[in-house]
Amino acid sequence: MDHVSAHQAEEDARNESLKIHVNGKIVPKAEAVVSVYDSGFMLGDGVWEGLRLYHGRFAFLDEHLDRLFEAAKAIDLDIGMTRAEVIQALEDLRHANGMESDAHARLMVTRGPKTRPFQHPSLSQSGPTVVIIMEHSKPVLPRPIRLATVPHIRGLPMTQDPKLNSHSKLNCILACIAAEKAGADEGLMLDIHGFVSTTNSCNFFIVRKGEVWTSTGDYCLNGITRGKVIQLCRANGIPVFERNFSLVDCYGADEAFITGTFGAQAPVAEIDGRVIGTGELGPVTARIRELYKSLVNA
Repeated sequence: MDHVSAHQAEEDARNESLKIHVNGKIVPKAEAVVSVYDSGFMLGDGVWEGLRLYHGRFAFLDEHLDRLFEAAKAIDLDIGMTRAEVIQALEDLRHANGMESDAHARLMVTRGPKTRPFQHPSLSQSGPTVVIIMEHSKPVLPRPIRLATVPHIRGLPMTQDPKLNSHSKLNCILACIAAEKAGADEGLMLDIHGFVSTTNSCNFFIVRKGEVWTSTGDYCLNGITRGKVIQLCRANGIPVFERNFSLVDCYGADEAFITGTFGAQAPVAEIDGRVIGTGELGPVTARIRELYKSLVNA
């Protein structure tokens, strides 16, 4: 069975000769390396943001930076850069790569190199590692996404808060693997109560009788795109609810879609082998997509 990814992009030869930001320097892709002692590599100790460039501007940059600095504070990590310096680094890299639109940035901050290969944060003594990868990327989705419910759940905030955009992604990766083994593209993850939370890499919405439903947000990353979809629905008379709902509600939905910075809104064709609606892009999803496009262009 063919798999598609929510992050599938058109092939772009320009990505072979990219420049990358590593700790304040812009270097060729081949030289963009970090230490084997880096706490991000060793322990997944860090936070990150995904940003998209449209017409010379990073969409919703303020919200992304708010989330980055909040996450860093939550894990007691000093980014070592001001907000203005982070923006400047993004701009410098964009210009170095000659990027105007259809580009995706992954901005990563780890606790930096450790003096010895152990867990304690005090072993990271030389400050954070900051890396920005920026690629030419046009999302391409050959068909709507297929989801499979997986046994991996989004847990309680005192284990690892699912609202945190951290480098420690193993839970989500295992969910993705389980979904692929089941013949699907992404894993649909439940919360600790058995309600539908999110997919392994995107936020999740269903449409029932003209109403848009998404999870309460208590057990998932509160995505920037997720928030924009909720705002757009409210502003345009589309009833929208952040609520608990179950797989039964999903199977009987008229439409379903996933959201993320990379792919904006992608339609869902199937959940656990059940066709959702027509199995194609539905009218409410299509309308939200247009509203979102207008918002980005504005």
